[in-house]
Amino acid sequence: MPSLSPVRIRLALLALALGGFGIGTTEFVAMGLLPDIARDLLPALYTQDPDAALARAGLLISAYAAGVVVGAPTIAAFAARFPRKRLLTALAVVFTLGTVASALAPTFPLVVIARFVAALPHGAYFGVAALVAADLMGPGRRGRAVALVLTGLTIANVVGVPAITYLGQHAGWRVAYLAVAAIFAATALAIVLAVPWQEGDPRATVRRELAAFTRPAVWFALLTGALGFGGFFAVYSYVSPLATAVAGLREAYVPIALVVLGIGMTVGNILGGRLADHGAMKAVFGLFGAFSVSLVVLIIGAGSVAGLAIGLLLVGASASAISPAIQTRLMDVASDSQTMAAAVNHSALNIGNSLGALLGGAVIAAGWGYVAPAWLGLALCVPGVGFALAGWWVARRARPTGPAAPEPTPSELASVVD
Repeated sequence: MPSLSPVRIRLALLALALGGFGIGTTEFVAMGLLPDIARDLLPALYTQDPDAALARAGLLISAYAAGVVVGAPTIAAFAARFPRKRLLTALAVVFTLGTVASALAPTFPLVVIARFVAALPHGAYFGVAALVAADLMGPGRRGRAVALVLTGLTIANVVGVPAITYLGQHAGWRVAYLAVAAIFAATALAIVLAVPWQEGDPRATVRRELAAFTRPAVWFALLTGALGFGGFFAVYSYVSPLATAVAGLREAYVPIALVVLGIGMTVGNILGGRLADHGAMKAVFGLFGAFSVSLVVLIIGAGSVAGLAIGLLLVGASASAISPAIQTRLMDVASDSQTMAAAVNHSALNIGNSLGALLGGAVIAAGWGYVAPAWLGLALCVPGVGFALAGWWVARRARPTGPAAPEPTPSELASVVD
């Protein structure tokens, strides 16, 4: 790739982050619009049992997450050889078309299918964009490159999701999804204009990319991310009823609650990228501890407006900081399956998304209340930390097969946990 001016690099990174902004908006906007979607697509059930209707509408969140889980490894395995700019443009176009279909589908089952299809490019986009950003930013800054691409996603929770939620509450949820489609169309154009040409990996093969799944440390990292984000999405999926039924806010204030959560996510993502560059495993352990404390704060304070705001801010910051740390860890242990490692992290996170939305809806439908998802998130932290420890142990015993960040010593881990 020829030498680029600082301005060109910034524009390219901005174009990549715009895609993250669109993805964050399309992924999270359903959380604030679940009551509207349930009333429109499930009117009979909503009239009879609003909680059950909300739980079923949560399937839209699970369907999107399932699309990410399927799409990320599939596209990464077959597309690693493709020129990266061309691949990113194609993925943005698929996002646009899938989101338009989500807005126009007439029935609940068809909307569920459309959300699944719209999610297929999600993990591959973030994975390829992270590799492009890492090349643009230079060596030793992978964690910050990952965080920069994810910054678009976190900013979406400060600006995009609340704004689109407000639009959906006043103009209809279908109009909200059409607005999201416009963001993806702008992303495709920005990539064409600003991102420099990068060849794919000519040595990449499906077998080589899939070889990532033969490494136990990769599986442990994926399980760690899935459980950590399962706890986060158990809370995030039901922010709207948490704010209205527990804190006593009017529905019009739900976008503000989402802004608070998004601010936390933006700050946490930047912090997580910097921590990952100084040791991904140390970052993972420390951030899981912070996430657990944040959930306790939310559980205790959710009944008041101030307690809800503080809890959501801390939960968003600590959970979001885990993501770049996990992705950097995956790139450390995946050897030469870098495209797969960069993409499949988002499969794991969206398994957590699906798991959190499903289990969060289940505990609500069981009558345990709208704070129950936060308790669920706290419970999921325990196996999450266990899998992180197992992955650290396996990686230390295995012979290194590629470039990897220095592993922390047991004493360093102990100091983090303490």
